[in-house]
Amino acid sequence: MPLLIDELSTRIRQGLQEGVHPGDLLELLDQLSDEEKTEILKLLSDDEVTALIQEMERFEQVSLFRLLDYGRAPAVLKAMASDDAVDLLGELSPEEIAALLPLVDEEGAKFSGLLKYPEESAGGIMTTEYISLPADLPVEEAIARLREIAPQAETIYYVFVVDLENRLIGVLSLRDLIAAPDGTPLKEIMRHNVISVNAALDQEEVARVVVKYDLLALPVVDDSNRLLGIITFDDIMDVLEQEATEDIYRLAGAGEVTGVELMEASAYQVAWHRTPWLLLSMLGGIAAGYIMSTFESTLEAILVLAFFIPVIMDMGGNVSTQSSTIFVRGIATGEIKGNGIWRYLFREIRVGLLMGVLFGLLVAAAALLWRGNPVLGLVVGTSMIATISLATIIGTLVPLFFHKLKIDPAITSGPLVTTIKDITGLLIYFGMATLFLDYLC
Repeated sequence: MPLLIDELSTRIRQGLQEGVHPGDLLELLDQLSDEEKTEILKLLSDDEVTALIQEMERFEQVSLFRLLDYGRAPAVLKAMASDDAVDLLGELSPEEIAALLPLVDEEGAKFSGLLKYPEESAGGIMTTEYISLPADLPVEEAIARLREIAPQAETIYYVFVVDLENRLIGVLSLRDLIAAPDGTPLKEIMRHNVISVNAALDQEEVARVVVKYDLLALPVVDDSNRLLGIITFDDIMDVLEQEATEDIYRLAGAGEVTGVELMEASAYQVAWHRTPWLLLSMLGGIAAGYIMSTFESTLEAILVLAFFIPVIMDMGGNVSTQSSTIFVRGIATGEIKGNGIWRYLFREIRVGLLMGVLFGLLVAAAALLWRGNPVLGLVVGTSMIATISLATIIGTLVPLFFHKLKIDPAITSGPLVTTIKDITGLLIYFGMATLFLDYLC
């Protein structure tokens, strides 16, 4: 085993020296025990350990970081980008944070300042390694300054221009800086209309701003427009992946097992996160069964009605799922917002009517050809029209209601929408059948 550890540590070190991406080297650690990982970490330098940790998923970072002793952990934290270090600290216990912060010297105050922001806010994902220069600085001095501070910056593509109180007043690209003639003050070549976000803004809204304006970095300011940090595009990619994952889990009503990789979650954890939504579905099924029992006499009189229950329920379920999924996606991407929400709802009502008429006529024709009873075709067809039309409304109104309450609409778009649709679909179908019962017998 010592031979294996020496070999793996050598391969990791050589890979980093040869420019292999750290993410590709992490596979060498996947099948190792914590004891073996600890031995390998002892053979790597602080910079090599930092390179590996920064490329890991959050829960993997914490797991590997905890294998470091308190003599090395502060050095690794200081070598990390501030946003990555704060994200890592945010996953530790308050006791671990309190023990580590005094050991990182001057970085401790910076980390403490970043930790005060909510994890999923602009302040929580920003980095303080940015480049800012005064407005009166000539171009040639700005370039010289850039050479000095560039190695410590997260990105050098944007230079932010600030006043004496560190208020953000302009921005210029590296191209603007290089192309400008010597002696030109930055204030003469900077762009005054700077796209920025407040530190309290939710990370999902931040992602929309970056995508909308195609930015490589986005400045973060406080209420007085003082520059606090920047959010880079790679962080936004992580946010988009995170938000998309959350929405997919919630749309499915499965819940997300936080802090654990998908394949590493135990059966108990997965079952626990799925149970509440399945319980809701079960209660909806019981309610649907009760509705069917109240129309028992109708079913006994016309047994053929039971054969059309699955098609009406399935069509309503598919339509409501389509409507809720598209609506939630539109809200998440910002395509549906403001007054456009109501315009979208009215369009969905028209879409539901069109689809309802189409499939209502088809199922009515099927019932007529099968049983030769035009009244049965009328009941089944009309129920299909009403069910599909109502399903589009439910699929939009339920997540809209929660969106207005500032609750993530993705949470409601799986089991809750389906349950409401099932109950209303059965009420429509059996109500129509009871109304025409004398003509069906």
